[in-house]
Amino acid sequence: MPGVRIALDSAGGDKAPKVNLEGALMALKEFPDLEILLVGRQEELSPGLKGYPEASRIRIIDAREVFPMSEKPSLLLRKKETSLYITALQVKEGTADAMVSAGNTGGVLVASLFVIGRIKGVERGAIAVKIPSKNGYTILIDAGANAEVRAEHLRDFGLMGYEYARFLGREPIKVGLLNVGEEEEKGTDLTKTAFNYLKSELGDSFVGNVEGRDINFGEVDVIVSGGFEGNVALKAIEGAGKLISQRLREEIKKSGIAGLIGALLLKKALGRLRDSMNPSQYGGAFILGVSGVVSKAHGNSDSLAIKNAIRVAYEGVKRELVEKLGKRFGG
Repeated sequence: MPGVRIALDSAGGDKAPKVNLEGALMALKEFPDLEILLVGRQEELSPGLKGYPEASRIRIIDAREVFPMSEKPSLLLRKKETSLYITALQVKEGTADAMVSAGNTGGVLVASLFVIGRIKGVERGAIAVKIPSKNGYTILIDAGANAEVRAEHLRDFGLMGYEYARFLGREPIKVGLLNVGEEEEKGTDLTKTAFNYLKSELGDSFVGNVEGRDINFGEVDVIVSGGFEGNVALKAIEGAGKLISQRLREEIKKSGIAGLIGALLLKKALGRLRDSMNPSQYGGAFILGVSGVVSKAHGNSDSLAIKNAIRVAYEGVKRELVEKLGKRFGG
């Protein structure tokens, strides 16, 4: 397979363009067949490439405007000179194999679905997030793309999540539907109908309803939800993780010498735990259902997170994720 070309929105994210440039150079060191189209202001990006051999595999595409993090997403389609729009256009026109952005989430969704376009047979795209769990990770889909959904959409999210889990090497795959209880009769008319759809489509791979606690502690590989519920769950998990980390540091300080000695003895174990829970290690979240590979990095990503978001996109291209999803939906 020829080299992989990824378009990177250099102006996307809270710490742009610095971390995007650094992350790009890190990724180029790791993947010798990778090329990056760095989309942004030429004069801001060129100086940061001097002295790096990897810069020979970067091409800057000048984009004069930035799509703000607070901007209304639908306005992206009118702002065709922004780095976000131009990044998506590279995939649409075949200049790039994938795109990466840490920018406005709604804007990235609009760029994905309306500039690049959807896979034939998919009505709604969805954000698939890998959340740390006792089994390594659990895929949550949808994590925020669709505030309102129909049962047919939840069915499609389940099918896309299943294919994504296969892409990641999970076998056999267990898919659950996020609900307020495990019993089949629990939930709304929406979830009851979606339950039947998923059972029909996935057979024994569908384990039925699961609860919020199963995202981190359950035995499932994929949890299906609407974007509203999924995003609430995701933010709650992030908040709980920050609280535990903060309280642990506070309690160690309160414990004096004994606490510090204990912390030193557990330093390696705590470091491994920290790394396993660090969002930067997971990189980008795929926006599934799009006819091109799209990796969405967190808005406050550091350079490591950007590098890993590029890695996610690279792997998506190399292992033909979009083609596999297309086959699932009859494309």
